[in-house]
Amino acid sequence: MTDTADLVADLLDRVRTLEDKAAVHEVLTAYGPAVDAGDAEAVGRLWAEDAVYDIDIRVMRGREAITEMVRTAPHQDYIHEGCGHLLDPVHIRVDGDTAVATCHSLLLRRNPDEDSFRVWRVSANRFELARIDGRWLIERRTARLLDGSAAARDLLGRAAG
Repeated sequence: MTDTADLVADLLDRVRTLEDKAAVHEVLTAYGPAVDAGDAEAVGRLWAEDAVYDIDIRVMRGREAITEMVRTAPHQDYIHEGCGHLLDPVHIRVDGDTAVATCHSLLLRRNPDEDSFRVWRVSANRFELARIDGRWLIERRTARLLDGSAAARDLLGRAAG
């Protein structure tokens, strides 16, 4: 290969990685608005068919279980009382057709008596994604409450690689 061909190949790889990171970022940042709108179908489209959502209080297996969580209590109660699911800047590593994203998530809930909001939950999150039929989808989300436990720290510590 010539120097030019090497340069072009390197640039193509770098652009592909940037595009993949942007696509993964779009999937993850679509979750909060969809779940807060109560749009179970939009939430479901972010997950692989056999996805697992492992949160410290329960484990949901499969896209249907995850979408059902959006349709039912207590999630519907949170929406009607006022809530916001927020992710901080996401650390994304792409390796071919798989990716891992690590971040914090905050669940804000409205205090109707004070017309204010409070941080109700802060969690460490690890998302494992795969490119399936040309689309990035969440295969597994593991979330652990940042309560001083080793499990939450370990999730965050794995971001560095």
